[in-house]
Parts: sequence; C-alpha cells; structure tokens
Amino acid sequence: MTSTATAVRSGTWTLDPTHTEIGFTVRHIMSKVRGKFETFEGSVVTADEVTDSRVDVSVDLSSINTGTVDRDNHLRSSDFFEVEKNPTMTFTSTGVVEKAPGELVVQGDLTIKGVSKPLELSVEVLGEGGDPWGGTRVGFEATGQISRKEFGIDFNVPLEGDKVMIGDKVSLVIAAEAVLQA
Repeated sequence: MTSTATAVRSGTWTLDPTHTEIGFTVRHIMSKVRGKFETFEGSVVTADEVTDSRVDVSVDLSSINTGTVDRDNHLRSSDFFEVEKNPTMTFTSTGVVEKAPGELVVQGDLTIKGVSKPLELSVEVLGEGGDPWGGTRVGFEATGQISRKEFGIDFNVPLEGDKVMIGDKVSLVIAAEAVLQA
C-alpha cells in the first residue's frame, strides 16, 4: 500500500504475536465480558494499489482467555466453539477499500465452526517504521461486530422477563503489529 494515503510500503507482513491482540467483548447479564485469543498466525500483503492488498488470519480457538478458567473451558465445549471438532477460526479478506487517509475497510469471510459469513473490519493504519532489531513494522487497529448465532453459537440461559444471560452481538478489536518479511 504505497499510496500516500496509507503510507505503508508494499510487501508481505507477518503478525507479531507478542505485539498483537485479537480480542472481543460480549454482553453478559448486566455487564460485558472481555477476552482474547492467545495463539494465532496471520499475514498481511500490502500492494501498490490498496485494493489489491489482502489479509489471512488463523486463530486457535482453544487459546481463548477471558481470565476465568471455568468460563474458558465452557467456551471450548460443544455449547460454544466445540474446539475438538472445530479447532480454528479463520479470516480471509475479499476486498480492501480506502475510506480516508489511514482508514480502510477490509471485507472478508470469517469462518467459525465450519460456517463462513462476511465480515467488514474498520481499520486504522497506525504507521510504519523501523524497530530496534533492524526490522520494519506496521501497526493497525481493526474493529468489527458479528452475530454469534449466525455461526451456530447460540447457547444461552433465560433470565427473568425476556432477558438472556449472553448477548448475540460480539464486538471484535484487533490491535496488531506486523513485521515486513525480507
């Protein structure tokens, strides 16, 4: 993405897992639960024409971490991710649109439990530059929202009135650094 709007050079970038967080927030009773995935891999290919760029990410669903062991084990079960049968979640971009300088929309397919649905991520490019180890990095933050029911993740517990324990909408936040490959 060498256009002046994005100021990121063309190339293949690999996500740095120590400086990347793939996180989520979902409504739970009267609050929100936050979590993240600890194990993932991904690449970003930036092209001279921003629309030719692409993203591919694979997430190990068993690496979910909400800070509560019992909840994490429940999320790995057949009530939610069923990680024994569906160990990974993937995102493959299908298009990139530049909305404004440093602001992109990355369209793609998110696959969870064998179900693929379109996902649109709003992406802020945070910049590109050298690191202390002689490499080149790019930073970005992406946000989006999914319906967990669309992926067959519909476990819930009814509460008083017409309420349920777990919300359907899941907000995604990806704060990432990627390293340019030689």
